Parts: sequence; structure tokens; C-alpha cells
Amino acid sequence: MRCSNPSRLNLIRMLPAVLVTVMLLLDSLAVTALTGEATHHERLPFPGLTVRGSFMISRGNAQSARILVAHRGASAYAPEHTLEAYRMAIEQGADFVEQDLQITSDGVLVCLHDATLERTTDVEKIFPERARILEGQPRWLVADFTLAEIRRLDAGSWFDQKFAGARVPTWQEAIDLIRGHAGLFPETKGPEDYRDRGFDMERMVIETLRRNGLDRPGADPRTPVIIQSFSAPGLQKLRNALGTRLPLVLLIGKDAAAEWLSPAGLRRAARFAQGIGPEKRLIDANPSIVKNAHRLGLTVTPYTFRSSKTAPYADVRTEMEHYLYRFNVDSLFTDNPDQFPRAPESPRKGASGNGG
Repeated sequence: MRCSNPSRLNLIRMLPAVLVTVMLLLDSLAVTALTGEATHHERLPFPGLTVRGSFMISRGNAQSARILVAHRGASAYAPEHTLEAYRMAIEQGADFVEQDLQITSDGVLVCLHDATLERTTDVEKIFPERARILEGQPRWLVADFTLAEIRRLDAGSWFDQKFAGARVPTWQEAIDLIRGHAGLFPETKGPEDYRDRGFDMERMVIETLRRNGLDRPGADPRTPVIIQSFSAPGLQKLRNALGTRLPLVLLIGKDAAAEWLSPAGLRRAARFAQGIGPEKRLIDANPSIVKNAHRLGLTVTPYTFRSSKTAPYADVRTEMEHYLYRFNVDSLFTDNPDQFPRAPESPRKGASGNGG
């Protein structure tokens, strides 16, 4: 059909250019959303994390989203930091699964909370002669064993005989299991100690993520990545020397509270981190920490919520609900992913902590 109206003809000719402009604009907005940058007046829980299944973080619902981080996997029900615990965490709906990272003597990142092996493996039985005496006690350091040696250890029987034969996983094995089902929340454990042994833990973490195509915010929307650490210098290195744009969370225990949870300390943290992870009792004692952090654009992820220790709350679900919806924290670490309250229950019952 021939168009006889010159104005309409000109409009038709302009449509491709208009569409290209619109597409470029949308692409620019998408990039902005994935860079992890937020103003102090527009706080995004872990910026750059958009959609994972029904779990969504966006500018539209940033204030209402709550994030479930499975602490060492579903560690109330399976031996911590085993593939069995990670698999169970996914089945229980975890948004993120945490991995504590250690390094073997041959330079492999493995998932283990402690720097030593004796609490969660049978290393004393398999390698009785390999202990070091540290502070008067026999200790079997992860860094003294190769990956092949650590693979010989039973990491399940200490928890329950039905998990006999579970192994200490490499971080790559954890990534392979979790990817596409939940986000990754690795913690660099004692990076300064490993540096003394010649290992650059922060660089190893980034290189592993790069090999998996996960080193950029939004690289795999189904597998967002957040890096956490108690080491402020380590996080600063990740941000500045290694140039990562991934969200970083500074973990804060009681000993570091005065340094980092003051207004000045929070401002310093905001220069290199997107969030803080304080021990939960610090928030219970001073709920204003959450509001002060939010004013600076920092998210708040307290640790650790477990059914074995809930006092003064009636149960772990009630405790988590209080922190999420009264103290208004953005996310939390829990051993009990199946008890995570996606929405506040009404009426509240059993909550007896301070109000937010």
C-alpha cells in the first residue's frame, strides 16, 4: 500500500531511529541497575541483584524484599559446608547459600568454616600424626593438607551417621551445585593468614568467579554473587586493587563494633562496601544501627539465627521475623532456611526484644 500523506510517510521513516533510541535508553537503564550503585536516598538491597525465580529485588520493591541466606547451607539439618547441606538449603528456598572459604596446601579453595579440620571431619583418625600443637591443643590446619588428602576425610559422621561419607567440597563443586538455583555468598576467611603462606585469597576468589562468568554484577541473574569478610583490608583490596563491582559486605563482631558501627565507622564502610553484617545482638542492643546504615545506602545482614539458640524469643521464626520486620534488616544468615518468614505474621507472638 502506498502512503500519500507526507507527514505520515516521514513518521514511518523515523520509526527505526526512534526504536533504536528507545532500546539504547533501556539498555543504559539496565546497565545502571546492574552496576550496584545507589544513592544514599535510594537504597537497594544488594544492588545489581534483579530476579531469581520468584525472588525479586528492584527499585519498585526494594524496601519490602527480604533475603534469606542459608548459613553454611541448611546447617541445622545437615553437616555444615557439605553438598548435602547446600542441596537441602536450595530445597528449603534459600535465596543465597553461604560458603566459608579456606585454602589447601596445593592452592585450592575449599568450603570450611574453621581453619582447622578436627571439629567437622575425622582427620584425627585418618592423619593422627599430622597435628600441630597450637595453644596447647592438637590442631590439623586446612593449609597443611592437599586437596587429595582432604578428600579422604569424612565430613558427615560428626553430625549424624546418616551423613557418613560426606566430603569437604571445593568451592568449584559448590558453585556447580548451587548455580542457577540460588545466589552465592562466599566469605574470605583469614586472608591475611593465607597471604603469609603465599596465597592471595581475594585474587583467587575473583579468578574463580571470572572462570565461571560470575565476576560481574548481573552476569547470571539466576546466580547473583555477594562477597563477605571480617577483613576490611581484604574487602578494600577487592574493591580498589582488584576492581570488583560485586556487592561487598563487611562482617562486624563485638570486638569491632566500636570501630565500624559508629556514624564515622559506617561512613568509612560505605566507601568500599554495599552492606554490613553485624552480630545480631549488636542490633538488639542498638536498633538505630539499621537506620544509620540505611541512610548511607548500606544494607544490613545480621548473623546468626538458629533454632538451637533463640532466647529471649519463643522460636527462631519469631526471632527472624522480629529482626526483619521490626528492626527492618534487609537479610539475615540462618541455619534454618525452612523457618524464614517471607512476610510478617499477624498478630505477633513471642517477640520480646527491643523495638526498631
